Amino acid sequence: MQEQLEQTIAETGKNVFGEEITVELTRPDESFGDYSTNIAMQLAGKLGKAPREIAEELSGALRADLAEVVSEVTVAGPGFINIRLTDGAIVSMLDYDVSAVNRGRKVLLEYSCPNAFKQLHTGHLYQTIAGDSIGRLLEATGVEVFRANFGGDVGLHVAKSLYGIITALGEAGHYDQLNDVEPARRTQYLSTAYVAGAKAYEEDEDAKQAIATINGQVYGFHANNDHESDLARIYWQCREWSYEYFKSFYESIAVEPFDKYYPESETMEPGIAMVRANTPGVFEESDGAIVFRGEKVGLFTNVFITSKGLPAYGAKDLGVVKLEAGDFDYDQRVLMTGVSDTAYVKVVFAALQSINPELAAKQVHHPNGTVKFGSGQKMSSRLGNVTSAVDVLKVVGDAVEAADDQSKQNITLGAIKYSFLKQRLGGDIAFDLNESVRLEGNSGPYLQYAHARACSILRKSENPVETSLQDTILEAGERTMVRALGEYSLTITKSVKDLMPHHLCTYLYELSQTFNRFYENNRVMGDEREGLRLTLVKRYADTLAEGLQLLGIVAPEQM
Repeated sequence: MQEQLEQTIAETGKNVFGEEITVELTRPDESFGDYSTNIAMQLAGKLGKAPREIAEELSGALRADLAEVVSEVTVAGPGFINIRLTDGAIVSMLDYDVSAVNRGRKVLLEYSCPNAFKQLHTGHLYQTIAGDSIGRLLEATGVEVFRANFGGDVGLHVAKSLYGIITALGEAGHYDQLNDVEPARRTQYLSTAYVAGAKAYEEDEDAKQAIATINGQVYGFHANNDHESDLARIYWQCREWSYEYFKSFYESIAVEPFDKYYPESETMEPGIAMVRANTPGVFEESDGAIVFRGEKVGLFTNVFITSKGLPAYGAKDLGVVKLEAGDFDYDQRVLMTGVSDTAYVKVVFAALQSINPELAAKQVHHPNGTVKFGSGQKMSSRLGNVTSAVDVLKVVGDAVEAADDQSKQNITLGAIKYSFLKQRLGGDIAFDLNESVRLEGNSGPYLQYAHARACSILRKSENPVETSLQDTILEAGERTMVRALGEYSLTITKSVKDLMPHHLCTYLYELSQTFNRFYENNRVMGDEREGLRLTLVKRYADTLAEGLQLLGIVAPEQM
């Protein structure tokens, strides 16, 4: 409907004034109309007339050209044109098929990206939830989504963790002692070892050298397919612990499964090959290392292969781009990382641009901010003050009251996911435990309760729900409700265009407020218009359920 209106207004403006114009409609307060345009202001300079005069002339032509779908065209203020749709046009917006908007498009979405040998922290929880919702939103508009996950199973963090493990095992330590670590303790065991290794690396020069040696050995495990030496056996066993932990965690937060996980050990060789094949040229040697001179494009110099011949992050990231492009025929790749990585990602993309411009044109970086708690403190796994993702789930779960375990899990996840997703992706977000679990206000549990309440209304009625609203003359409150429901498709398309789930969160909360006013002021049960109004209740419940599902939140029928 909006696209149709914009096109017709542009054509009318050209016919009346002979000028090409771009029309962007906005949604004003309902008292002014259903759509508004400032097209007269655009034309004022070109035509040398007052905007109000242009608006008056144009509105007369629009009344004729839009007669089938518009009941009223008015001019307000200095020259705003407000348009009020017919009831039939408003109702038709309910059935707009958003699944056709991006049909045929393919997007690879890379997010979450946990490192083996470390705990998933709140940042991983946040990004996983955001990535999951973005994937669902893309799919709702017809996009074929490939979900990729990329994480470090080699590198200095692994060496630090292994150093912490072998130090804890002691001189007489042996691989078999790992069998004594209970499954429930394994993740914490690895995290503790990493913190100890990271501390030793910073404070003890001998430890630093030992960790550097271990780092080289780990790369050797892959190059030589070493699964038998003592340290290799520790490495492979603990890596498997991490992968089991990742799988269990994703299942616990009810997110869509990933199509493929790329460990850095698999991306480093293709990445190294790309760098060496473009040296000299794109890259150059510097003190034994191979670097990309980012200053040439307004960025900074970054090492892609170290002086010891080991791949740095840049080479591994180029490697995963190459592997993903070979595995998935995508039109666009959306990479989600922390906003602190923005400058670095620009360097990698700039290097890729010099190697393969066509592939580089498909890359999009979509950063997210940091989760901060009441203290405003940013957590650090290196320092050991990280808030693990599991801890957040437990703390919120302890604050939720529910009749059974399944309800408790649904409400807990609803509280966490909505608390994260309602805030604009990109900036830091403040997580407030008490606010997240409230049954009043802008929270996940509130919207879950709103859906359950609508379902309860439908259960109480003995009359059937009318199947169609076409050819119905709407009363004021009914029209307001239909108008709000009709904005759902607009919200989905905007959320996908911006890759921002918070648009949907805001819409669902405002929709629930609109419904509350409608239900308070328009009798449903026992009214002569009960069938029609039950249709609105059903539409509202279905919209809430679908919207919450796109946020990864269960919409319960009872609470």
